[in-house]
Amino acid sequence: MPATLDNPNPVVYDVLNIASTRKGISTCDESERDIIDSLEVFDMIRRINDPEHPLTLEQLKVTQHENVTVDDEKNYVKINFTPTIPHCSMATLIGLCIRVKLLRNLPSRFKVDILVTPGTHASEDAVNKQLNDKERVAAALENEHLLTTVNQCISNTD
Repeated sequence: MPATLDNPNPVVYDVLNIASTRKGISTCDESERDIIDSLEVFDMIRRINDPEHPLTLEQLKVTQHENVTVDDEKNYVKINFTPTIPHCSMATLIGLCIRVKLLRNLPSRFKVDILVTPGTHASEDAVNKQLNDKERVAAALENEHLLTTVNQCISNTD
């Protein structure tokens, strides 16, 4: 946790009371295609821990079900996430946590776009560019300290 917080008193929201739809990704029969929907993807990311607070991204309304788009036929997932404040220095880290969680849990056939919800961050374009550039993401994940932080944020989210 950082020494000084960007948002020392975030608003905490109620979480959705939905049953987990996660069936687990089947790898036994490659001819059978698992159908993935937006609720299942949201369930994968909703419990990611915020890097600054002992709260989940869902509790802070950083992630919401209505901001998850899945086109299973086109193998495409789009996540819009909303930082708690417009100058959040953790936005890129949060997006990286979402990306890593989905890389580890979605079938590899999916292309995933992680985007800051339009108009909610001062550096929206720069954050979006960084989160959706494969080389930048790979370089970030080579940083051992950063990878440890990401792993802490996504631990215990299943």
